[in-house]
Amino acid sequence: MERRHYDADHLAFAELARGFARKEVAPQYLEWEAAGIVPRRVFERAGELGLLGFAVPQQYGGSGTADFRFNQILIEEFMAADCAGVGLNFALHNDICTPYLVNLTTEEQRERWLPGFVAGTLIAAIGMTEPGAGSDVAGLRTAAVDMGDHYVVNGAKTFITNGINADLVIAAVRTSPERHRGLTLLVIERGMAGFERGRNLDKLGLHSQDTAELSFTDVVVPKANTLGEPGRGFEYLMGNLPQERMQIAVACLARARTGLHATIEYVGSRQAFGQSIGSFQNTKFTLADVATEVAVAEAFIDKCVIELNAGRLTPADAAKAKLWASEMEFRCLDRCQQLFGGYGYMREYPIARAAADARVTRVYGGTSEIMREIIGRDLKLTQRLT
Repeated sequence: MERRHYDADHLAFAELARGFARKEVAPQYLEWEAAGIVPRRVFERAGELGLLGFAVPQQYGGSGTADFRFNQILIEEFMAADCAGVGLNFALHNDICTPYLVNLTTEEQRERWLPGFVAGTLIAAIGMTEPGAGSDVAGLRTAAVDMGDHYVVNGAKTFITNGINADLVIAAVRTSPERHRGLTLLVIERGMAGFERGRNLDKLGLHSQDTAELSFTDVVVPKANTLGEPGRGFEYLMGNLPQERMQIAVACLARARTGLHATIEYVGSRQAFGQSIGSFQNTKFTLADVATEVAVAEAFIDKCVIELNAGRLTPADAAKAKLWASEMEFRCLDRCQQLFGGYGYMREYPIARAAADARVTRVYGGTSEIMREIIGRDLKLTQRLT
C-alpha cells in the first residue's frame, strides 16, 4: 500500500536527514555506544544542516514550521540507520523541549536561548522524573522557594535524557503545596552554582544516549528563567505530553519497521537444512504477522500525526498510539530476533541492539499501564449498582 503521508518538501528533507544519519552518525555510532554519550559537535553539525528546532520562528534561526512530519522523518531516518540512541537525543531536543521554549518563553528568553538551541550549541533536556515520582507528575517534590527576584531550588531528578550534555534543563519544581497548582517550570542552566550531574546511568539499551541523575543544592534561579506562569507547570506538562507520546510512537513504529526489513534480508541469505530460512512456513507466517502489525500501526500513527498538526489530537488517542506502538514493537522485534538464532543475541547485529533499545518504550513517557488508564477514563465507563 502506497504511503501518501509526505509531500515533496518532506521527501527532500528526508534525503538531507538520511545523508546525515548514514554518513555522519552511523560510522561512529558504535564508538558512541561504547562511550555512553554523543559528542556535542554532533548537535552542532545537525544545527548547521537545519535539523534542529523546526518550529522555532525564523527570526531566531529556525524554519518556523510546526509540521510534526519533519520531526517524524528525522526519527525514521535515525532508526533506519540503526542509530536509535542518537535519534532519541535529537527527539528529546526537537520534539519534547521545543514546544516549551517556543510557546512559553518571553521575548527576552527567546533571544537568549533559541538561536543556540537551533544551532546545537545549547542542548536541552526536561527534568520531570524524580527518584520517588515517575508517572505521578503531580507528586514531584523538588522544591523552589520564592526569594523575591529569584528562586532557591533543592531536590533531585533522575533518568534525564541528555542529562550530561544539557545546557538548558526545563525543570518541574514545586512552588506551593497544592498538588496540581503547585508546580512551576524553571530553566536551570549549565554552570549555575549547586547544579550538579551525577553518573551517566548504565542502561539496558540506548547506550549512546546520555541519561543522568541531576541534583540541585541551593541553586539560585532568577525569575527571568521562569517558563510561563508560576503554578501552571502541571498544566503545561500535561498539554505537551500528547506530542511526547507521538514521538515515542513514531520511534517504536520506525524501529519495528527497520527490524522487519533487516530480518527479511537475513532469512533470505541464511541457510539451514539445505534451504534458506525464509523458505520455511514458520518464517513466512511469523514475518506475515509482523508485516501486518507494522502496516496497521503505520496507518494509525500517520493519522495521529495529521491530527497533532491540526491541533486535534486528544490525550486518549496519543495514549492509544503510544500503547499500541510500544507493545507492537516489543512483540515484533522479539519474533524477528528469534529468526536470527544465536546471532540475534550478538550486539554486533543491529537486531540485538534494537531489541534492547525497545524495552524502555513501554515505560518512559508514561508506562503502558498508565496509557490504559488514560484510555479507560476516556471511555467514560460508569459503575452501575444492581
